[in-house]
Amino acid sequence: MHKRNRPLCFLGNLEQETLMTLVRLATLLVGMLVLAGCASSSASRQHYTLATGDIRTAEDTAAAGIGSDFAYTLVLEPIQLANYLNHEGIALQLDDITMTRANDHLWAERLDRQLRHNLKLDLERHLPDTRVITTGSTLDKDAMTLSVDVERFQGRYDGQAIAAGQWQLKRNNTLLGTARFETSSELDSDGYPALVRALGRSWDEFADQLARQIHTLRR
Repeated sequence: MHKRNRPLCFLGNLEQETLMTLVRLATLLVGMLVLAGCASSSASRQHYTLATGDIRTAEDTAAAGIGSDFAYTLVLEPIQLANYLNHEGIALQLDDITMTRANDHLWAERLDRQLRHNLKLDLERHLPDTRVITTGSTLDKDAMTLSVDVERFQGRYDGQAIAAGQWQLKRNNTLLGTARFETSSELDSDGYPALVRALGRSWDEFADQLARQIHTLRR
């Protein structure tokens, strides 16, 4: 009886050894996958730029009924960002009080420069009779000066891309107007590309509103 049971015991030992080997192999495989994931995460960094709007053409200027001389000059000062926005990582608002920044989804260029560039293009398009410049040196003594402070420019937990802050318009150190702004755009889909596009739309909407207000205030 005892001899007949020995092959069965031996078979059980083989099965146990095989099982342990499979467990060790599975553990090694999982470890390799984790390492591969960590290595690929640093290699998969993505960089983004805000989409630019239409650029003012000579036809736009002609359609406005003006020649090469502009009726107004507007100096667009550097955009001032809240400290938490002055980083490479795209900002995300996780709830009503919690903010974070993406580690692997970054702005390809400084955000303040992108915002200033796009705002200049939008103002030129909406105000074809206005020369928009980004330097303070101008011979026009009646030039207006525009300053913009951006306090929020981020994706929000409810699927909205938010742009908010405050602007001031001056002429000869006299305040023509100031106001707070907040615009939002819904993301078309999940992911950072959709967020960046929605942020661009929010900024364009602000530029459209601002151009209308400048048109009224400059008179």
